[in-house]
Amino acid sequence: MAKTRSLPANTTLAPWLGIALIVILFDQLTKIAVMKVFAYATPYTLTPFFNLFVVFNRGAAFSFLAAANGWQRWAFTALGVAAAFVIVYLLKRHGSQRLFCTALSLIMGGALGNVIDRLAYGHVIDFLDFHVGRWHWPAFNLADSAIVIGAILLVLDELRRVRGAR
Repeated sequence: MAKTRSLPANTTLAPWLGIALIVILFDQLTKIAVMKVFAYATPYTLTPFFNLFVVFNRGAAFSFLAAANGWQRWAFTALGVAAAFVIVYLLKRHGSQRLFCTALSLIMGGALGNVIDRLAYGHVIDFLDFHVGRWHWPAFNLADSAIVIGAILLVLDELRRVRGAR
């Protein structure tokens, strides 16, 4: 069984909150930059499979509930804030588990990055547009990317934990 390095058990929240803060900062800076440089809903082709394409998402992933009456803004904001509180609790409790806490920090940073958008603008700013021919993946942003990477790391952490328990 491979020995994994972990932080001391008395680790503070600082490194994990720092990761979340970096995610929030880069997410917000990129959103501000694309809003200043690019026109809304006008694709700017960078490669044969990737565009910058500024769109607003009033819903959640894949524009889920985007057409609702507006209540979803507050529901998704509350969900993001609640998730952040749960994540802080888990970070405090499991601060010595590096991969687990890195994953949670990325998820929290992404969730709060999108919460900031919902509070400031009433929608999330998306701008990364990958496509194959005419088929486009739904546009997303750096916060969404951090959430997905965090989720993948959670799965890897669990698989590693399960294999280690054999």
